[in-house]
Order: sequence, then C-alpha cells, then structure tokens
Amino acid sequence: MVIWPHTFGAYLSPPPPSPPPPPPPPTPPPPPPPPSKDRICMAAGLFSHRVSDLCLGKPALRSLSVVATVGDALFALRSSEDSFLSVWSCDHRSNAAVAPHEEEEGGGECRCVGKLCMVDVICYLSSEDGLSSPLEALKAPVSALLPKIPGQVVHVEPSSRLVEAIDLILQGAQNLVVPIQTRSARRKQHQKLSSLTSPVTVHKGQEFCWLTQEDVIRFLLNSIGMFSPIPALTIDTLRLISTDVLAVDYHSPASAALEAISRSHIEQTSVAVVDGEGILIGEISPSTLACCDETVAAAVATLSCGDLMAYIDCGGPPEDLVRVVKERLKERNCKGMLEEFAISSAPSNSSSMSSSSDEESFSSPNAKLARSGKYSRSHSYSARMVRRSEAIVCHPKSSLMAVMIQAIAHRVNYVWVIEDDCSLVGIVTFSSMLEVFREHLENLQ
Repeated sequence: MVIWPHTFGAYLSPPPPSPPPPPPPPTPPPPPPPPSKDRICMAAGLFSHRVSDLCLGKPALRSLSVVATVGDALFALRSSEDSFLSVWSCDHRSNAAVAPHEEEEGGGECRCVGKLCMVDVICYLSSEDGLSSPLEALKAPVSALLPKIPGQVVHVEPSSRLVEAIDLILQGAQNLVVPIQTRSARRKQHQKLSSLTSPVTVHKGQEFCWLTQEDVIRFLLNSIGMFSPIPALTIDTLRLISTDVLAVDYHSPASAALEAISRSHIEQTSVAVVDGEGILIGEISPSTLACCDETVAAAVATLSCGDLMAYIDCGGPPEDLVRVVKERLKERNCKGMLEEFAISSAPSNSSSMSSSSDEESFSSPNAKLARSGKYSRSHSYSARMVRRSEAIVCHPKSSLMAVMIQAIAHRVNYVWVIEDDCSLVGIVTFSSMLEVFREHLENLQ
C-alpha cells in the first residue's frame, strides 16, 4: 500500500517543538555596603548635637522694636558695628529704661519678627517717594522694610537637634533665632553699654543670637569625613547647580534690578550681571550693599547695573560717577535726595563731629540726615569687612568640598558656576548643599 505524503504527511511529521522555558529573572544588584562602624558612630554623634552647640561664642543680636520708624532703624544701623538688626514684637527700649527686673518677672509674648540691614533701607529709599522726600520716608514704620513672606524668621530652642534646624532651613526659614544663656552680671553690663536705639535683646534673663546657613555648613565641615564619598563628587554629578538665577544685563538700568536685589537679599544669594551673550561680568551683592550708606539709593535710581557695580565697589565710588548721579538727580528734580547726596559726597572734616550730631539729627523731623563717621563717604567702605563686586565662581566639575571651602572663605552663601568661556551656567547655594547632606544623614539613620 502506498502512502501518499500529501494525504498522510501530517501524521508522519514530528510534533512541533515546545516553547523554550522563560529566562530566569535578572539578578538584582548587590545592596550597597553597610556604613562602617566608625561612620555610624560619627552619624550618631552628629544626631546628638543640639542647636546650642553651634551658638557657643556667638554675639548677642541687637534689637529694634516693631513700633520704631525707618529713621530709627537707619540710626541704629549706623550706630552699631553689626550689619543686621532684629525687629521684635516687644519694645526692649522701654523695658530697659523702666525696670530691668520687671522683664524677668513679667510675661507676654516676645518674638523676633524680622531681620534688617542697610540693603532694606536702600531698596526702600530707591522708590520715587524715597527719592523725592527721604526725610518723610524715614517717618514710615519699620514694618515697611520687612518682607511680606511668612516663615522667614523662626525661633528655635537651644535643646533642638541640629537636624531639626537643618529641616527648618530646607523648609524656607532664612533666619533662626536661638536663645543663649547668659549670666546676670554680663546681662547688666550689656544693658549699660548698649544704646537706647539698638540694645542687646534680653528677655527673661536670656539673650538671643542668629543661627545661619553658614554656621551649619561650617559645623558639618568638621565632620565631613562622615559624608564620604559625597564631598569628593562634582557639583554637576550631585545635581547641585540651579539654573534659577537672578541675572540682569550690564547696560540695563539698576532701578530695573531692584526687585531682583530684594529677592536675592531675602534668599541670601546675589544678582549676576551679564552681557548680551550671557558672559558673567560681576554681581550686585547684598553683602556689599549692606556696607554702604543709604544714599546709594540715588545711585540705584540713576545708574546702570554696570556703573552701580563700580559705584559700590570697595574703596568708594569714582568721582565721575558721583557727578553723574548728581546731574541725573537734578534732571529728575529729586531735590530731597540730591541734598542728602551732596552732604554724603562732600569730604568729611571730622568724623567725631558728625557722629556726635547723629542723635540730634533724628530728634527733629526736619533735621538733615547727618553723616555718621562710619557711613561717611571716606569711611563707609572701610569700617566693615566688605567684598568687591567680583563674583565668586567655580566650574561644573568642581568638587563639592572645594565649593564649600570657597564659599566659606569668602563669607557668602553661594558660588556662581561658569564654563571655560565665563558663560553663566547657574548657582550653587548652601541650601542645596544642606539638602544633599540631610539626605545622606537620613540614609545613615
């Protein structure tokens, strides 16, 4: 019998092969090695640190009542060697003048509601009202200088943990106020030496100090080995470079940069000055403005951003720019600021004579703004530590450790990031560094 293949071939062919078995699941990557015993001990030690550990030796902050005026704040800034003043909801001047012991026994809420420096006064006087009548502007309440952003100033107990303070900073707090314990004898001595306009803040036997981002970064630098290998990585690898920068054109009016200056002051950064191609030329730094006098408001209102950099640079403003400011104030008919600017730019014959008249000048609403020795044109750029308008820069491939040391050495909270051709890439801030360190601490915990 013949079997035709086309009829019975299906029965004669071999069965189809079975599907191959599924591949084994991929082997998961090995877990990272556990932190060494030494690093765990260091982390435990860091977690045990309290806020008070960072306040040892810090000077007590000086206060101003919220019921004071802008003129009071200006006089207090002139009279104090501190660049900043704290604004409080209670009036320590009246407490100290009546009976210091009543403050210890009395109750009531005593809260710091703001932090001021000369930058706030300059930005305030740069408005049209401030330029036309600076004396009238000084009569406004000091609350006009405070930013309308909640949560900028936060009270922290000395017993709070360091990581809690870091969390507050990462949540947006720019200034932490910490009580510091002082002896009664020392407190009485401070009350005798302090002026009526800017006394050391004492409430219920305690003084207060600022705790800043720089304080925390400096403290972490002492335990930098615990964060290895993070400090050796580049800021580009760690994604620390923020492109959300405040930048203005070199030739643009400085008055157009007022909003950026105010924001950089609040955020503790700076304003980059660039050319048309994005090349970083310099910066308008609130740290530099804080060491100038209030008549810089006239320069902000009349000069370009590039000229303003030269005007506020250490060593004093060039004579040609002083003449330019005077001429433009005349053109704008700003008689009030022009008169004050003329007094400020005049040579100072005797700083002691001008200093002695400060209190009298503010006792009368119609009195002229006397130039104190510290803020007169010949002294205002040398009395305190000031920085030039040259920007502090790094490269995207710079290590985190190098950038940290660079910022601390120049007493700034940020470093600009540029390419080899000086084009602006972004900015690295203490806040972004703290975010990386906090995440690492969380992993160790």
